[in-house]
Amino acid sequence: MNNGKSNGQAKNVGIWIRVSTEDQAKGESPEHHEKRARYYADSKGWNVLEVYHLEAVSGKSVKEHPEAQRMLSDIKSGHVTGLIFSKLARLARNTKELLEFADFFRDHDADLISLQESIDTSSPSGRFFYTMIAAMAQWEREEIADRVAASVPIRAKLGKRLGGASPLGYQWVENKLVIDSKWAPIRKLVYDLFIEKRRIKVVARELNNRGYRTRVGKKFTHATVKRILRDPSAKGQYRANYTHTLGKGNKWEFKPETEWIYTEVEPIVSPEIWDECNRILDEQQKKVVPKSKPSLYLFTGFISCVCGERMKVPSKSKSYTCKKCKNRINIDDLETIFQEQLKSFVFSEKDIKEYFEKTDEAMKEKEKLLKSLEDESKRLREEMNQIVRLYLDHTMSQEAVGSHYRPLEERAKSIADEIPKIQAEIDFIKIEKISRDEVVYEAKDLQSHWKDMTFNEKRIIVETITEKIIVSSDEVSIHLSTLPQALNSASLVTYPLG
Repeated sequence: MNNGKSNGQAKNVGIWIRVSTEDQAKGESPEHHEKRARYYADSKGWNVLEVYHLEAVSGKSVKEHPEAQRMLSDIKSGHVTGLIFSKLARLARNTKELLEFADFFRDHDADLISLQESIDTSSPSGRFFYTMIAAMAQWEREEIADRVAASVPIRAKLGKRLGGASPLGYQWVENKLVIDSKWAPIRKLVYDLFIEKRRIKVVARELNNRGYRTRVGKKFTHATVKRILRDPSAKGQYRANYTHTLGKGNKWEFKPETEWIYTEVEPIVSPEIWDECNRILDEQQKKVVPKSKPSLYLFTGFISCVCGERMKVPSKSKSYTCKKCKNRINIDDLETIFQEQLKSFVFSEKDIKEYFEKTDEAMKEKEKLLKSLEDESKRLREEMNQIVRLYLDHTMSQEAVGSHYRPLEERAKSIADEIPKIQAEIDFIKIEKISRDEVVYEAKDLQSHWKDMTFNEKRIIVETITEKIIVSSDEVSIHLSTLPQALNSASLVTYPLG
């Protein structure tokens, strides 16, 4: 996530204002929410570039509102990398929309900052919010999938349509799969050509050269030809309930074969031709060396060159490298440096206790002051209303009203300006305290257990406590999330290279 600053530049954020009628009745005006958000941004050293106003928007039309679309466009373009709002209920109208917003922000490396819930995804503990949201999304998908899946096997066994397109060469007629006279000859030609050419790319090229196109009007590809050849419906066995989707990106995988359901349909080719084509495919598949998946390196996403370019590990390389400056650092060397810094990342129990006691004390003082200001604001409004009533009852002259009412009005205005500032200070302390709790927890015994950790465990630690790593030609600077000034000796350590 974009935490605080990137390459020495302040983080650019937007403010989201959507205040309900109920909120306004409590005296929480759009201006109040904006001030509170601006004060919080100031405390973090962030630049407020945009304010998105949706005060009069109903709960059912949030995401499609022009202001919401403008905000999403700004996040997508990187114009702003964070959004501050009063509470989650003001951002989204329901859980589904909240999940969609969270996915969008995570995908575009942007942060969500909810002041009431003390969520700031630019902080180490705040990043857990995305993990929680992802879990909620997965749970919701599984709930829906379970309900749908319960009816699929029954419908499949009855030969009924389960949704999606029919196999090439067939069509659904009155809930029954029958031969499509237009496309069946093309389906048969695919098998005939493969028996002759024995190469799926050659078959695709031959079909395209003859002027054939898929049912959606596109050229045949080798992937399309392979999928057609593998589909057993051509030999009279329509297969259903054999895949399930993985969610994002329309990815899918096969279910266990024990769950597959076959129903008989009229064949387009003989079983012998289908079996021969698939035997050839199997033989060819054995000769293909599968490509290894690119590994995720430990500091991917956190390491940058001093020029600002993200550093990555090129294929067959053992170093993080900047394409622009050609700066590089060995993978193992950087991990050794990181492990060395962990020694200074463990603080004494006494220092930690003193810090949290001071934080709690500061929080109580701020909350006490806020309560005092809110009580005074309420009292002032009552006194102002009483003066107005006296004037309307003709028991107080206009001159007297002015002399009594104006000081109260000025004080009320001063308090109205002060309250959101105090609220923002409390928001800041709360979020920082939660974040520092997480950092302290992760800091304990990291260095001593580092060698015994799995890659995934190490990666979680890196994501939790690392702000950024900057590499130049002669040194590497590691920025870690730490406690405030009294305990920040490990926040930045620079190591010479060479």
